[in-house]
Amino acid sequence: MMSARLGVLGAAASAFLVYGFSSGPATNAQQSGQNASAAETTAMSTTPARVDNFMLVDAQKMEAHELYRMADDKAIVLVSTGVGCPIARAMTPALKALRDKYAAQGVEMMLVDSNLQDSREAIAAEAKEYGIDIPILMDSNQIIGEALGVTRTMEVFVVNPKTWQVMYHGPVNDAADYGIQKAAAKPFADDAVAALLAGKPVPAATQASKGCLVDFPAREKKAQLTYVKDVAPILEAKCVACHEEGGIAPFAMKNYEMVKGFSPMIREVLRTDRMPPYNADPHVGKFSDDKNLSPAEIKTIVHWVEEGAPRGEGKDPLGAKHLVAAEWPLGKPDAILDVPAYTIPASGVVDYQHPWVANPEKEGKWLKASTVKVESRQGVHHVLTGYMTEAPKPGEQAFENKWGVSVGGYAVGAESEVAPKNVGTYIPPGGAIGFQTHYTPFGKEVTDHTKIALYYYKDNEKPDLVMHNSVIVNNAIVIPPNDAHHQETGYISFPHDALLYAAFPHAHYRGAMSDLWIRYPDGKEKLLLSLPRYDFSWQRDYTFAQPIPVPAGSKLIAHFIYDNSKRNPHNPDPSKQVVWGDQSWEEMFYTALRYRWVDETSKHMVNYDEDLNKDRLMGMLDANVDGKISKAELKGQIGDQIAKYWDVLDKNHDGFIDSDELAAFQKMMNGQHRRREAAADGKTPAPAAAPAGATPTSGGK
Repeated sequence: MMSARLGVLGAAASAFLVYGFSSGPATNAQQSGQNASAAETTAMSTTPARVDNFMLVDAQKMEAHELYRMADDKAIVLVSTGVGCPIARAMTPALKALRDKYAAQGVEMMLVDSNLQDSREAIAAEAKEYGIDIPILMDSNQIIGEALGVTRTMEVFVVNPKTWQVMYHGPVNDAADYGIQKAAAKPFADDAVAALLAGKPVPAATQASKGCLVDFPAREKKAQLTYVKDVAPILEAKCVACHEEGGIAPFAMKNYEMVKGFSPMIREVLRTDRMPPYNADPHVGKFSDDKNLSPAEIKTIVHWVEEGAPRGEGKDPLGAKHLVAAEWPLGKPDAILDVPAYTIPASGVVDYQHPWVANPEKEGKWLKASTVKVESRQGVHHVLTGYMTEAPKPGEQAFENKWGVSVGGYAVGAESEVAPKNVGTYIPPGGAIGFQTHYTPFGKEVTDHTKIALYYYKDNEKPDLVMHNSVIVNNAIVIPPNDAHHQETGYISFPHDALLYAAFPHAHYRGAMSDLWIRYPDGKEKLLLSLPRYDFSWQRDYTFAQPIPVPAGSKLIAHFIYDNSKRNPHNPDPSKQVVWGDQSWEEMFYTALRYRWVDETSKHMVNYDEDLNKDRLMGMLDANVDGKISKAELKGQIGDQIAKYWDVLDKNHDGFIDSDELAAFQKMMNGQHRRREAAADGKTPAPAAAPAGATPTSGGK
């Protein structure tokens, strides 16, 4: 009997610590319950009438969920949650049942975790242990939970997507309680969803939500924020480099009046994570070129806007300076390449252009950095470059199969490329620099004059280490129509020890998510880079704070998720099947890599890139990354070709194509290609070409 009483006392003590019971006096249990209920209902009264747009990332799949993209739903259910909360765990079956009951009727459910102590790993582990297959959105900055008025876990918000009004805020049901278990008699959330779907008045909550308290320190102790004291220093440090006269941004943050005028938009782009334009998720890896704002900086700016954007006393920190974008942000170049001018028509389709210029250097140079300055930002999609040992003849184009090392590149939103200290790219003397330029008409005819600034190591500071470029590419992608979540995979196998410095994912309008993993020789895997929301408008290198060791035998594996549905606002046509193609309404799977070979120096150059290319076709087609290709994995034109010769290629008749059998196919296809070329030219067949599907590793992005 005594042990039972001690057990009850222990449970009560635990409840006090976990749930935050009041320590104040109460005349009786009924009054105590009424007081608690009144306090909780008061806290819940801060719920907004309307939910503004936001974007948060699911901790389990590392995919972004943007609220207003769900406008075609009939109802959206948001539920606050947290790791280690007994009530949240106990409510999981009820939430899954509610989700399953209404999923076919256009109801979506997402959990929102605003707890500062909950890491991505902890959330994912909790979900796995308790079988939670509902997206758990990480509100690490707390601005969404704050705005919703969350005070505890297991608060349900039923949102009408037609008006974005909160139609219900309350508990899941009446089963949740502190320290006791009971059957649910009143399905509050179910009743609310049913009423909304039926077009009937939604019953209000008659009971406060019971769950674990969520700590919102910034909400509880809001500082008196001002532009002069708090906001302008953040903008100057993190935003003005683009938001200045002549900068890439659409407006200059030149004074308080300008910033205040745009303050509602600034709040929106922070809530939806559109700005700053650095899409690497902060929960994965560390990057030397990280442009993200810290959680404290985000909260400061958002709270300042929500408090009316007050100016504060003192001189305007931004207005006191006249900031103008430098012509060349890295300083005076050592050399400037003028990409041949091109007139972009007002409409129509422009094929990739392949102009070239003679290499101005008569001696070999070690490239330290480069900046591509595009004149028509609206009309230039990308510029790629590659050194050529021989200049093409006048009138000939500089196709990529003749390229060597890259001297830099540009894509929408990209910045300068700067090599790490003591690492460089060798540019031989003479020859030519070839370009691949992609122009996109945008309504008026313009002539673009792109320039590329080159920065070399001085003659007395030759780098010891050599940078290389390669790419994980999959040109066999096939994206079905009306598919909101289509995944493609590609990888590249490293035959020798390397160090990975940076990655540059690239897709087109249907690209929704991208990531990069390493699989070590022992089979263990690690996530290196995650872009939960791929943004076609902002593409860039993501440079690791410390180079990533890539042991020989490792694979770098990239995934892309494509959204070919009507929910994707950038989708040209969701009704079409989409395959690889150059134009933006087609698609690409392309992750460029910058790396160096561990045992290579500028005095001891190696040719390992040829070995790197050998398994490239396997990396395109081997979707499950098991080192062999099944018939089910064949797709695209190259897949059709392999299927045609399957019985010939599968020499051991095991039902798979292995690396040796695939190499035989590549050799056969190369021979056919050479014979066709020779017949067309009336010449003797040329020496063997690169393997089918190979991409020049030194050609850059």
